[in-house]
Amino acid sequence: MTDTSQHPTPPAGHLAKARPSRLVLSLVLAGASTLGVGGLLLSAAPAQADDPAKKPAGAAAPKPALTVTVARTEQRTVPRVLVANGNIAAWQEAVVGSEANGLRLAEVRVNVGDAVRRGQVLAVFAAETVQADLAQLRAGVAEAEATAAAAAADAQRARTLQQTGALSAQQIAQYLTAEQTARARLEAVRASTRVAELRLGQTQVLAPDAGVISARSATVGAVLPAGQELFRLIRQGRLEWRAEVPAADLAQVKIGQAVRIRPAGGEQEVGGTVRMIAPTVDPATRNGLVYVDLVGERGAARAGMFARGELQIGQATAATLPQSAVQLRDGFASVFVVGADDKVTQRKVVAGRRLADRIEIASGLSEGDRVVASGGAFLADGDRVRVVEAAPAASSPSSPSSPRAALPARPAASAAR
Repeated sequence: MTDTSQHPTPPAGHLAKARPSRLVLSLVLAGASTLGVGGLLLSAAPAQADDPAKKPAGAAAPKPALTVTVARTEQRTVPRVLVANGNIAAWQEAVVGSEANGLRLAEVRVNVGDAVRRGQVLAVFAAETVQADLAQLRAGVAEAEATAAAAAADAQRARTLQQTGALSAQQIAQYLTAEQTARARLEAVRASTRVAELRLGQTQVLAPDAGVISARSATVGAVLPAGQELFRLIRQGRLEWRAEVPAADLAQVKIGQAVRIRPAGGEQEVGGTVRMIAPTVDPATRNGLVYVDLVGERGAARAGMFARGELQIGQATAATLPQSAVQLRDGFASVFVVGADDKVTQRKVVAGRRLADRIEIASGLSEGDRVVASGGAFLADGDRVRVVEAAPAASSPSSPSSPRAALPARPAASAAR
């Protein structure tokens, strides 16, 4: 038997009260440990943040998006031009018609677009009727010549006998009158013969001048009246551009100024020279016509076409950039300007004429601005770039020192971001 007297068993209520006390003590100790560790972490965090050597690798300076060369505007002499629109027309257009009346058209020898020379036969009418009339008139001339010769002989004898009194004055007057009548009839028949010869010549339609056939209405077998149009001819093949220039700008146009036009749908420019300025202005449009002779190769230029042209009215000095520096975005010309921190800023500019490999900058840049010379299509506003010296002007675009060769092999803009 176990002796319980030395270790009496505590009451049940006393055990129930002792257990919560131990639980509270355990919770207090655990909280103190947590606060101590947290305090150590909080005290260590500022020290770690203030230490530059312990910064993470991701916080390094951003890498350049591209390696680029820069360009600055250059002052160059550019032509001052006046832009105008107008139609291309024939310098002079001749109408070739029929002179023979009531004859059948037997042959047509040219067509639209054919180049002809002055006096060339364009068409031929049937000439049998005219030839028969001419033969009859020539026979009448021979008869009239014989009659006139006989009358002249009788008149000469009458003059010889006039002093002798063998013939009366009345008879002598009759012989002299007969001579004059026969001579007049001979001249009339000869004139009729000349008319018939002219009609025979008119059976051949001749070109009035050298040029190009622009229209044809002649049809073989047609019986045409006199004056009927058969062909239209552009004289000497000359074309002109009739530019419509505002009245306020007409004072700048001078005879002899050079002009460059581009016909609608044509890629080749056509040269010209101002020949004449119209003395009047259209009161409805307030535009005046400037007549420009087209010279040299005409390319796609045709009479009746619309064309846009530039009249060179002088020269001026303007700022220019390489064409590769100007980008077209959202319908506007823009460039990327490199700042002092090597970050690029997109800036809109007003572009003018293109001069070989350069382009005129009318406004938008200041003198001394550094502009990305090439590769702007790979940049965005705010990108950082690395600037290198420009390649020599004599270097080839394919050489390693050219600006295009300096572009990195990776997609720079997307890789930098």
